[in-house]
Order: sequence, then C-alpha cells, then structure tokens
Amino acid sequence: MRHEGVAMSLPEPVTLALREAGLDPRYVEDLVRATLEEDLGGGEDVTTTATVPADQHAVAVLGSRESGVLAGLPVAEAVFAATDPGVEAERHVADGAELRAGSKVLTVHGRTRQLLLAERTALNLACRLSGIATATRSWVDALAGTHAAVRDTRKTTPLLRPLEKYAVRLGGGVNHRSTLAESALIKDNHIAAAGGITAAYQAVKRAYPDIEVEVEVDDLDGAAEAVEAGADLVLLDNFSVDDVLEAVKLVDGRARLEVSGGLTLAQAGAFAATGVDYLSTGALTHSVRSLDLGLDMVAVEGH
Repeated sequence: MRHEGVAMSLPEPVTLALREAGLDPRYVEDLVRATLEEDLGGGEDVTTTATVPADQHAVAVLGSRESGVLAGLPVAEAVFAATDPGVEAERHVADGAELRAGSKVLTVHGRTRQLLLAERTALNLACRLSGIATATRSWVDALAGTHAAVRDTRKTTPLLRPLEKYAVRLGGGVNHRSTLAESALIKDNHIAAAGGITAAYQAVKRAYPDIEVEVEVDDLDGAAEAVEAGADLVLLDNFSVDDVLEAVKLVDGRARLEVSGGLTLAQAGAFAATGVDYLSTGALTHSVRSLDLGLDMVAVEGH
C-alpha cells in the first residue's frame, strides 16, 4: 500500500534535473518509491508521527562530514520531492563537485515529517554514490599522465547499476557495458562452451555481425589468438606488468587492450604506463566505502 507521504510522481523540475544528469526519471522515481516504502515497512514512521506536529515545517542542510566527490544530488532531491512535492531545495554545489568536511551540499525547506521520512533514503543513496565517485577519482588521479582510463564492471548492486555507473562517470571514470545486450564480452566459460577463442568469436559475429566484441584471455597465446580472430578489445586477465608489456608489443595497436583482475590502486600507475587503453576494476562499485554525508535541521517553524 502506498503511504500518504510518498508522491505518485515527481515534480517536473526534478525530472528535468534527472534528465540533464543522464538519468531516467521513471527509473529513479520507481526506485525512490520502492526504497521509501521499504523503510516504512507497510506502516508509518512511528517516532516522527508521535513527536512532530503534522503542520510543522523545517529547514535542513545536507552536508559533507569528510572530503570526497559528490554524486547523486539529483537523486537526493528526488527523494525529498517524493515525500513532499512542495519541498524547496537549494543546491550549494554541483553534482561531481569536490567536497571538504563541512561543505554544504543542499538546503531543503518543507514539512518536518516529510523531511525526516526522506532523510535516510536520501542519505543512503547519496552516500553510496559519492563513495563510488570518490573511489573512482582516486583511480583517475593514479592514472594521470598516461593513456589509460579506468573502467567499471557489471559487479554492481542489483537494481542500482544506472546510478552506480553514473557515479563512476562523475568521478572521471569510463563505463564498461551496462547490459549484456550492449556488446559481447567473451569470457573463459564462453570459450570453453564454444570450443576455443576463435570459435567463440566467429559464433558471435555470425549471430551479431555489427556488435563490438571483447575477448578475455589469461595468457599471451590467448591474446595473439584473439587479435588474429578479429577482436575489437582484448581483456588481459590477471597479467603481470611484464606480461602486459609483452601483450602491448604483440597486439601492436590492432586492438584496444584492457587490464583487469586483482588490480589495486598502488599498482594502477605501473599498469597504465604499459600503454594499455583501460584498467577495469569491480572495486569501484562492489567494495567502496560510502562517503560520510549528513542531514542537520537548522530551523524549525511552528513550535
């Protein structure tokens, strides 16, 4: 059952901001509604209902408690608007901005009960996305001065992939495919099922002649076969830096090269300096620490 405090649709300015950020408003609207209803558990916020007058209004500030990169501002705005379509929101920074401890991000003015209903969901999403953007920025900084870019993977939180990949972009990273339909990535299990690298590549091109094909390999012989087969990209899985250097020489520009598998931030610069095109790591989305953001009420009206 829909709680009376969760709007059926988002106000137009909020949907416009989501579109401008490259996010699907319907997806965000559905996600926000589901997360708010999850929080309510089919009932109501018993603490807020008991302690806060129904007609009370307040002003609250969303701010950062540590340094990092902001991501998810339009999503947080959508959460506040979903609980109170009449909420007034003022941005103090843009999404993707670098924050310091104490940075003000967003001021919201609306019904106190609705602000409190929105608080945890807005923070959960903004904190997680900002953590992803912050981690991505660290990788981007580590690759500075090289040809390589950092890419994410499909190791994302179920149902949050569009938002998490958005956060990677804000951090300066590059998105790998978002869905299985976007491009072909031939991995070890596909190779085993098809009977080899060349057989797997040819099977994909017969079925989907125009699709981009990437082949994952675990040794130099595999890299050579993938290039000869016609792969657009070759993913070097768990290669050493020395082996990556050999692969770069072997491929000689005939395909783009991506390094993946067990990469750490400390190793990033050395791998990037080999001349590969991408470093990809699931760590951008599967094991980041959320950025510490908080919401503080600064004024209460109608006491």
